[in-house]
Amino acid sequence: MPADLAHIRQVMAEADCIYTEAEVEASICQVADAINSQLADSNPVVFCVMNGGLIFSGKLVPKLNFPLELSYLHATRYRNQTSGGELFWKAKPEISFIDRDVLIIDDILDEGHTLGAIIDFCHHAGARAVHTAVLIDKDHDRKARPELKADFVGLPCVDRYIFGYGMDYKGYWRNAPGIYAIKGM
Repeated sequence: MPADLAHIRQVMAEADCIYTEAEVEASICQVADAINSQLADSNPVVFCVMNGGLIFSGKLVPKLNFPLELSYLHATRYRNQTSGGELFWKAKPEISFIDRDVLIIDDILDEGHTLGAIIDFCHHAGARAVHTAVLIDKDHDRKARPELKADFVGLPCVDRYIFGYGMDYKGYWRNAPGIYAIKGM
């Protein structure tokens, strides 16, 4: 069923800007600095989690000033919905990371189901160490694994439904130039 584009446009028109483009860009630079200082000598395999991590990865990876191998994986619980379900693998990693450091780049650490499953997958597949970088860490007490923390975090975020910089609303507005919260959500 095609999207109601009038509704999609209205969502953006009414949204609250949580972080401006300048604030997001500054946070990406800070994340890059932290990764550069901690992983420069580790020869990591870097995975972008599609689709959400695409914009964050695209802005972050060129700021990493050390050799790395880059690939992607695609695991989702949302499938263009506003609430998550069972983990679904669309594309598993194709680069071997046996006895290698792995850096997973994703858009958001919300409840942590998807990121936790990806971390587990990497450990079971032989990664020496698994590091995570997220643009947004949502602040709430619904974490699937309360001990799960991202190693590198761009920005904290209030517990609202957000979109922009890779995060979507029903498949739209990943391209929004900032982080926005849906009115009333």
